[in-house]
Amino acid sequence: MVHNAELREFLRSRRARRTPETSGFSATGAGRRVPGLRREELAALAGVSVDYYVRLEQGRDLNPSDAVLDAIARALRLDDAERAHLVDLARPPAARRRRPPRRAQHVPVATHQLLETLDAAASPALVLGRRMDVLAINRTGRVLVADFPVLAARDRNYARFVFLDGNARDLHPDWESVAADTVAALRLDAGKYPDDPDLSALVGELSVKDERFRRWWAEHDVLMRTTGTKRYHHPVAGELTLTYQALALPEEDQTLFVYTAPAGSPSHTALRLLAPGSATTGTPGGGPAR
Repeated sequence: MVHNAELREFLRSRRARRTPETSGFSATGAGRRVPGLRREELAALAGVSVDYYVRLEQGRDLNPSDAVLDAIARALRLDDAERAHLVDLARPPAARRRRPPRRAQHVPVATHQLLETLDAAASPALVLGRRMDVLAINRTGRVLVADFPVLAARDRNYARFVFLDGNARDLHPDWESVAADTVAALRLDAGKYPDDPDLSALVGELSVKDERFRRWWAEHDVLMRTTGTKRYHHPVAGELTLTYQALALPEEDQTLFVYTAPAGSPSHTALRLLAPGSATTGTPGGGPAR
């Protein structure tokens, strides 16, 4: 991934999404051929010179201050995830040559114990690491989503599951929304680790094998997941609507996702069917499609 090109395309994509009307500019001015703000309009909104903004958008070797990045983020109306991504992409060359450690990501014993405790509460839970690798998952999660521990190491990846496993489309009634969010979360990782060869290989593989992944990747959306709702269609438990929370763990680049449903709700009853010890407990079939 060429990082300067990533900065250029990200800024262009965000600028194209700002409408002139909501920014105090005419949408029918001379020379306006496409929707979105011109560079000089965005520079004016951010309070920087046109030349400076043009050089920044072209990905030249600048070192913008936090104040400048904040001004551009406000002008583009970026959310927290987009602003964090902008900061990653705008780092000077020496700072952005960041590679993830080559050692395997390790989940501490205490985290595994927490996953087992969540099993007792019939709460699916999993730990995602860099590149959305599935580092650990409790038994309820294995029954709800997929039995990741039995897969080959390279296949224990949530993005690969979403795009290459046909079961994912059956499991998620809102598959397109889930898949687009997965791409946006993966894009956020790419901004943090532009030189990660495993991430580059994953993006390349998914781009070749799925046209929608390729299209969504080109849109440069980013997503920082904190909480949300997902719907599931499970072959044993039926329809479930679950709320998830994403909790950052002390270990670098590890996030715990916990899924719950209100006590007494149909979804909570369905989760009890999937919990360890239930007579109906079983794992959904299939691994990544070959």
